[in-house]
Amino acid sequence: MDTLVSLLLLAISTAFINNFVLKYFVGICPFLGVSRKISTAVGMGCAVTFVMAIAAFLSWTFTYFVLRPEAPLPVWVWQICGGDPGTTIDLSILSYLVYIFVIAASVQFVEMYVRKFFPPLYKAFGVFLPLITTNCAILFACLEILKQLQDPTQLWGLHEALVYSMAGGLGFTVAIAMMAGIREELEMCDVPQSLQGVGIALLTAGILAMAFMGFAGVDKGLANALTADTTAEMTASFKK
Repeated sequence: MDTLVSLLLLAISTAFINNFVLKYFVGICPFLGVSRKISTAVGMGCAVTFVMAIAAFLSWTFTYFVLRPEAPLPVWVWQICGGDPGTTIDLSILSYLVYIFVIAASVQFVEMYVRKFFPPLYKAFGVFLPLITTNCAILFACLEILKQLQDPTQLWGLHEALVYSMAGGLGFTVAIAMMAGIREELEMCDVPQSLQGVGIALLTAGILAMAFMGFAGVDKGLANALTADTTAEMTASFKK
């Protein structure tokens, strides 16, 4: 029960309270470039979520078994080669290089899949689909997983890494879909010439970011409520 509650709180916090785009301002390029139509924006959000989940799975695997301090694979190789057992093995310096290759491979897989089964969506994405490789939101998720795995007191499991990445992709999808809906409405509005284009888009993004600040503290309220319910259930079961 505690695991499900923690995963639920992690998902809500990542998707809404700590939204990648509207709080950390990562993934701004596709957020502004592919948010002119709702259909394209939702497709991009789904593609980013899929890539982020694959990249999170691979990055967690590499980080847990290879990159983090005292990871089992390099320690085993070091001992096989006759190294000093007391030596600390830390390959986290290679994390950026490994994550970039992982993200590039994941994007290539998604690009081939979309081009094969969804040609109209592939044409609508244009150059922005391969640019998912440089989407810093995906790299940001991988680095956050690395940060959690470097701290022995907060060692994330694979399920937590996947929930974090998928919730981050969901938050990105929600943000870009909302942005696309607003920009479609703005096309029928009389926007001042000095604000047309990127100007009004950035102002809209800023207003959305302030609106999402209203979710602050929701995770703590849910945690208290769920903890109270769990305590009440346990008390009732003991009384029975």
